[in-house]
Amino acid sequence: MLDGRYMRVLNIDLSSGKIDIEDREDLYEYLGGLGLATKLLEENLRYDLDPLAPEQPIILSIGLLSTIYPVVTKMVYMFRSPLTGNLGESYAGGRAALALRYAGYDAVVISGKAERPVYLVIGPQVVHIRKADPLWGTGVEEAGRYLRELEPGRGFRSTLRIGQAGEKLVKFAGVNVDTYRHFGRLGGGAVFGSKNLKAIVIHGDRHYPIPKEVFKNYKEVYQEIYEKVTETDLMEKYHDLGTPVNILRLNAMNALPTRNLQSSTFEYAEELSGEAFAQHNLVRQVACIGCPVGCIHLALHRHRFGEPQEWESTVMSYDHEPIFALGTFLGMTTRSDFLALLEKIEGYGLDAISTGVLLGWATEAFQQGLIDEHLLGTRLEFGYLDGYLTVVDNLVKRSNHLYRAMAEGTEFAARQYGGLDFAMTLGRHEMTGYHTGYGAAFGQAVGLRHSHLDNAGYSFDQSEDYEEGEWLVDSILEEEKLRCLTNCLIVCLFARKVYDVETITKAYRAIGLNVSQEQLVELGERIYAAKLRIKEKLGFDFRELRFPRRFFETPSLHGQLSEEKMLSLLDLFLKKVEKIKNKHNLERQPGQ
Repeated sequence: MLDGRYMRVLNIDLSSGKIDIEDREDLYEYLGGLGLATKLLEENLRYDLDPLAPEQPIILSIGLLSTIYPVVTKMVYMFRSPLTGNLGESYAGGRAALALRYAGYDAVVISGKAERPVYLVIGPQVVHIRKADPLWGTGVEEAGRYLRELEPGRGFRSTLRIGQAGEKLVKFAGVNVDTYRHFGRLGGGAVFGSKNLKAIVIHGDRHYPIPKEVFKNYKEVYQEIYEKVTETDLMEKYHDLGTPVNILRLNAMNALPTRNLQSSTFEYAEELSGEAFAQHNLVRQVACIGCPVGCIHLALHRHRFGEPQEWESTVMSYDHEPIFALGTFLGMTTRSDFLALLEKIEGYGLDAISTGVLLGWATEAFQQGLIDEHLLGTRLEFGYLDGYLTVVDNLVKRSNHLYRAMAEGTEFAARQYGGLDFAMTLGRHEMTGYHTGYGAAFGQAVGLRHSHLDNAGYSFDQSEDYEEGEWLVDSILEEEKLRCLTNCLIVCLFARKVYDVETITKAYRAIGLNVSQEQLVELGERIYAAKLRIKEKLGFDFRELRFPRRFFETPSLHGQLSEEKMLSLLDLFLKKVEKIKNKHNLERQPGQ
């Protein structure tokens, strides 16, 4: 907490209805965010039970610096992933971090399963478990609208909710946060659904003044960071075109995954580019609370629902990853078709990336005769919107054995029906929108949540200093350990160049926390080691990683990739990870 050297943890048992609060001095050293969430996950995780068992925890946490510096806007959600069976870790902005801070908590631990659908209301004085039967079965947008009408706290309120995909336990369902942000990846929405938990509404009005004795220094550091954010080019691209600026850049590099990675360039890239969206569809830009950048770009999707002139419109956020997954990866040739598919997926509360990659596999599997029109209920071909809309509907309904398999994720479906060579997953997690080279594929594979955001391997592929071998492995490993620190704050990773270790140290010291750069770097490595422990106890083994053959067939920014070279990188990585494990093997385990 900002007003004491402890972490305040709210514990909620949905089975019994028991609610209690702990002030944990022993967890203060982890500085909140990822560090705190990792320790709480390690304490509460049931390694012997299914990811969707009632006993499994939902962990939500914010950082010690949340809300008091620019762009420190994120909340972390940790769980056991039903998609991979392993570590689940996802981040969202919006108002979630601010609301939990003002409610007076550093973390929330939710366990158990309610007998009937419920939603939680977390406030500064009370916590309510309310009936949600009327909300069960509603989509993300409708549920959010009702909850905003039912619960107080406008402006200081955050609404986390699932759609029908989470209710139906689709294992890559996400959690929508304040309409335009998401805990998107690894199936956190299915964990909500497994507990009959439709939503969490958080609001508060607590006030945490910066102590007078450090206020002058705090103000100076705040201003320095603010100027780096707003008056340099470090975050300029996120404000201007946003991440969709990557579409044309990656296309020019031969690095834009297209048609299930059959190609790495897309002839309709201009149509789906950030430039085209800005010119034709952009209606507004908004920001997470506490961020001056405004990176959330909102597009208007207007479509006819009746004759002669019956129209309706929807406003949605768009980013590089959804444009890749539901656009280039599926061969969509118009922005309108992309937005129609995005609207469907957003409404159900599905992860856009995993859904798009699954649809890519399904399209190619259909083309090769591995699955047929009778099972699908439609034909599939790249760029065919109506087919994809039908598949998404059937997926959420779990209409037959094919769709029940697809609801388990791309890799599971491919193991059942064939096509593993073109099932584009790494660590059982669907690939992201970069085919830049070894760094992108290897970085996602060895990242501890199998995300491109674990270590930004794709960015090292694009570096002027790029070298294959030890340089690449060291760069990826050091970046991931650094991000374990960054995610304690929790700063938006778009500001990663603003918050270097020196700046992070100054930010902590300016509020009276006497830490050194060396201590913070060591903390990042300790958190990395703790996440490794969790993964290994859940049965994960790096040596069992699968690299789909398609990665080695389609040329990248660095040309044709070699499986032999990829595996040599893995061998080198394992030796370095072993040293980290040996260094931290004496750290006290929970309960010891």
